[in-house]
Amino acid sequence: MADRLDPLLVASGGFVGATLRYGVGVALPGAAGTLAVNVAGSFLLGAMLAFAPTRRAQVLLGTGLLSSFTTYSTFAVQTAALGPTWGAANVGANYALGFAAAFAGLAVGGRFG
Repeated sequence: MADRLDPLLVASGGFVGATLRYGVGVALPGAAGTLAVNVAGSFLLGAMLAFAPTRRAQVLLGTGLLSSFTTYSTFAVQTAALGPTWGAANVGANYALGFAAAFAGLAVGGRFG
């Protein structure tokens, strides 16, 4: 059930997540930076499910911050630009490491394992 603060929470978290994503992109440009944020974001989202004390915290951190920090559109464009061989490797790395990180985050939060 949404409440009237949700858009503000999403916008605030999104600002922070997008700013952090930009910083990672500057420090680690290209597909490596995208892989790093997607794996870190998967871990943090898994852990957040256990540690966020309220639904509002989940909206702020999950829907706002982490959805802006991770990026599917950049991943898709970079993967296409890498060509068939490296593109397939990039897809495999993002999905394998992303799922492993999400499971690790859930395990840290006591929700899995």
